[in-house]
Amino acid sequence: MAAAAADGDCAVRVADYVDDKLQTSADLATVDALLTDVRTRYGLLKSQLDHATRELEDAKKASRDHAIQLHRQSEQFNKVQDDITRRLQIVMQSETSDDAVPQFDAIFQKLQRLDVAAGYVGLLKEVDTLSQESDRLLDTPGQDALEPYRRLRTLAATLGPLQDAADGAAPHLLHDVQKRVRHVYGRIKESYATELDKLLHQLGWPKSDVVIPATLQDEWDDCVGKLLDLQRLDLLEQEESKTKQGSDKGPTILLPLEVLVLPLEMRFRYHFEGDRPTNRLEKPEYFLSHVTSLLASYNTFIVSYVQPVLLNRFRGTDLAFNAAYIDATSALITALLPMVRTKVFSSIQRAAAQPQLLSHYMHELMNFDTTIRDEWRYEGGYGIEGWKGITWEVLVQMDLFGRWLQVEKDFALARYRDIIQSPDSGELDFDSMDAGATKPTKAAIRVNDLLETITERYRPLSSFSQKLRFLIDIQISIFDSYHARLHEALEAYLTLTSTVGRSLQGTTAEEDSSLKGVGGLDRLCRVYGSADYLERAMRDWSDDVFFLELWEELQDRARNSASLGKTTAAMSVTDVAEKTSSTVGSDGEGGALFDETASAYQRLRVRAEKIIVETLNHAVSLALRPYTRINPWSTLPASGPSTSALPTTTTTAELDTTLHTLRESFTFLARAVAQAPLRRVVRQVLASLQTALWNGVLVKHTFSTAGAAQLGADVASICRVVDLAVGGGGGGGSTGSSAVAESGLRKLREGVLLLGLPFRSGGGSGGDSSEEAASGLGLWQVEKRLFADNEQARGVLEELGLEVVGEAEARSVLGRRIELGS
Repeated sequence: MAAAAADGDCAVRVADYVDDKLQTSADLATVDALLTDVRTRYGLLKSQLDHATRELEDAKKASRDHAIQLHRQSEQFNKVQDDITRRLQIVMQSETSDDAVPQFDAIFQKLQRLDVAAGYVGLLKEVDTLSQESDRLLDTPGQDALEPYRRLRTLAATLGPLQDAADGAAPHLLHDVQKRVRHVYGRIKESYATELDKLLHQLGWPKSDVVIPATLQDEWDDCVGKLLDLQRLDLLEQEESKTKQGSDKGPTILLPLEVLVLPLEMRFRYHFEGDRPTNRLEKPEYFLSHVTSLLASYNTFIVSYVQPVLLNRFRGTDLAFNAAYIDATSALITALLPMVRTKVFSSIQRAAAQPQLLSHYMHELMNFDTTIRDEWRYEGGYGIEGWKGITWEVLVQMDLFGRWLQVEKDFALARYRDIIQSPDSGELDFDSMDAGATKPTKAAIRVNDLLETITERYRPLSSFSQKLRFLIDIQISIFDSYHARLHEALEAYLTLTSTVGRSLQGTTAEEDSSLKGVGGLDRLCRVYGSADYLERAMRDWSDDVFFLELWEELQDRARNSASLGKTTAAMSVTDVAEKTSSTVGSDGEGGALFDETASAYQRLRVRAEKIIVETLNHAVSLALRPYTRINPWSTLPASGPSTSALPTTTTTAELDTTLHTLRESFTFLARAVAQAPLRRVVRQVLASLQTALWNGVLVKHTFSTAGAAQLGADVASICRVVDLAVGGGGGGGSTGSSAVAESGLRKLREGVLLLGLPFRSGGGSGGDSSEEAASGLGLWQVEKRLFADNEQARGVLEELGLEVVGEAEARSVLGRRIELGS
């Protein structure tokens, strides 16, 4: 039925195909081509059918073969399984295989342990063989015992990682091998060192003038070179470890230098241990200078005969980057430092119990470090940071910095108290400063010297945090103490000179007198001069290379939020900024370590200068009071005709007190302060004086010609007194001081000139003074033009050479002439 249906479907498809291809009569012409195409398709389909039939047969055959193979393998497996079970039952005497398997595993584990033990025995045998071979070669002249040692060392080095990978399975084996390596190393080192020591004895070492003859040069190179070769692998491993781990461990003493230094160390111990006179706790400079003498004595030999061997053995290796290995002088210093370190560590604790001795000990130790570091260019193989010095080891490793800092602070404060309590501490020092400079007190100069001495005490320190502690705890602390003292002195002066203060304090007449005049200025100048001197000192210190480097490191640590160091752990960046500069940690440029302290002294100086001006203004105001109360200006008689020149007049008697006050005060100030602050003070005092004379005399009273001339003479006297006082005492020229007087009283002098115009009817010349002749103007001409209008007023003032006095002020001044009023 299925075949019939298939044939029916095929017939239908054939009919459809024919209908599709033969739709018109014209298509009958293509019947041949159509038949040919059908035959081709039929052949292709038949070929595909045959190929598929063959593949089907092959697949069926492969399936049958595979099934047969699986059956055979299954039978074989069952046979093997039965045989294993039977064997296990026989060997383990077990009823079932499940009972036999655990027993078999235990036996297998024993076999594994036996195999491991056999490996261990083989390894130990190899280690023993290499060790014996090295010993044999050492006893054979001319043989190299290093090769067995290198193989043994390499073998021991490979056990470490294997031990770690095996979770520490064989610690005793590893310990035994390492012990054997150390034994072989010690034997070789002892043998080679003995050879070198014999050669040195033959050369006459440790004489400082030893010379190696040419006949022994090869033997010398061989002895030194073998010791370097023995140590080379250890040195390379240390350098690699330092590079990977970033360790700051110091360099190792080279074995040849260890042999060379041994007799020198024995000599050192002979002199500086026990009861020898040279072993004195209070004289650490004895043994420190002995070490530097050894360097000077033996460096030539070391450079001449050891340096070439170092270059030959270490050039081209990583050791060439470490000065302690490639530079003979550095290697010698490295070999000498352990005996210095031992001596210092054994004696410094006893010295720490005595403050003065500890201070001296640390000072000498820092000098020694500086000598080794600067004169001998020793950096110890520590890289960029360089050798920190024995001082750093003592202060940090032995934790003596706090003790030493307290000792130095106590000494500094005791010296500071002595300076303050000295009878002459408050006196201005006129001798040690230049004539034109501001004079500080002797105490200020001594305090500055003390602080400079402290700087020299801790300048050689290599630790940033230690230097910062010295700066803050001692130097800035003393600066702050002295600032407080100056501030208290200024406040005490203000209290004693005030009305309320005098009443409360109950000052005597003698004390009150000492606060007035030059005595009061002297007190104020002590504060001003000291503040100015120390402020400038701090500005200069900020430019010092030492403080600049300290500031840059502080900024770098603060910006990177790094620790300021162990010794400043109690101080945050904010605390340090309060003591040094508010710019600490900022990204901006500028700033210095003494910004805050210098600013405090600057504020104190400015305030002291202001009080000086106020004191002088008050004194001048009191002295000028009698002068402003007199009124003879309109009644003074003229001694000649009105058209003639007025005669020279004397100074009014009531002005003598003012002149004396100005002369005394400015003469003292000219000696006590520099020209720049002197000019500022004088100008401010003269401005106050000018205001008082202008308002209290010039525009208050009426003047006759003679009265105006008298006022002009009084003003000229004031200028002369100021010129002589300022120019005579300050070290400046008269020209500069005269300019100060002229500029300070410029307005008053112009007003007096205008007030003193000659009274005459015409524009004649006759007996006019030089100023009048220069202007060619009389009182009436000026009055007429001055009161006409502002334009003519400005013109006449310009002709008179008046620049400060304005039109309204000029009219007010000229209106005080009695002649114009009548």
